[in-house]
Amino acid sequence: MKTFLIIFSIITFLTGCRNSKENADAYGNFEATEVLVSAETSGRILQCNIHEGDKIERGDVIAIIDTTMFYLQRAEIDASVAGILTRITSINAQNKVLEQQIENLLINIRRTENMLKDDAATRKQYDDLTGQVEVLKKQIEANNSQKASVQAEISVLNARKTTLNEQISRCTIKSPLKGVIIQKYYEAGEMVTTGRPLAKIADLSTMKLVVYVSGSQLGDIKNGQECTVRVDDGKKGYKKFKGRISHISEKAEFTPKIIQTKEERVALVYAVTIEVPNDGTLKSGMPGEAIF
Repeated sequence: MKTFLIIFSIITFLTGCRNSKENADAYGNFEATEVLVSAETSGRILQCNIHEGDKIERGDVIAIIDTTMFYLQRAEIDASVAGILTRITSINAQNKVLEQQIENLLINIRRTENMLKDDAATRKQYDDLTGQVEVLKKQIEANNSQKASVQAEISVLNARKTTLNEQISRCTIKSPLKGVIIQKYYEAGEMVTTGRPLAKIADLSTMKLVVYVSGSQLGDIKNGQECTVRVDDGKKGYKKFKGRISHISEKAEFTPKIIQTKEERVALVYAVTIEVPNDGTLKSGMPGEAIF
């Protein structure tokens, strides 16, 4: 009888140990990082060849919006710049004529200086020539000020062209991350306005399991700590993953309503986020368990 009691105690102890290892420390659901990709300009969608469930890489084209009006506006600016440049060419030609006149006057001034030494010319003749040179120099300065004004006009047009180029580039909507298309909101041929979402992309490479722990459990966990995460695996029992605690809430909250029993819902708990590398098994909304 004594031997039977000893064997029974050992079995009970081992069973208790096994059950304690099987019990999870916290429960929750998996979430994925989701991004809404929106239109950055208004217009008709020319191309939108994505489908829900498609895998997409960072930088892949999601949609192309009509750029015809932007290209026409850019062509108009190019024509305006070309017209303004002809004004600069004309001003440069005028300055060359004035410079040649100044050069001719300087020759006459040197001759007049020599004639003054021999009293063959008057001082008035000399002053008239130097005065004409000054007038021509002032005309060149005035022309150059016009060139500065023309250059300012060109700078304004080039700035507008840069803006148009940016708008044209934003008509090609690209994925900001690697993930999966989980929702598509528009089709090719439809009109879209700035800020309207075109698609929702989820990064499924790393899932986040959000679980809730009591205050008494906080002392056993910390940010960066590794833990075990498991999900149901049918008849096989559980499938386990390695996880890492990335965030622990600083503020207590009532247990979310996803917890079924009323008694558990009134308890104060802390949200804990665990990052889990995904091999394709984990899905958004899937329940999971954490063992710290």
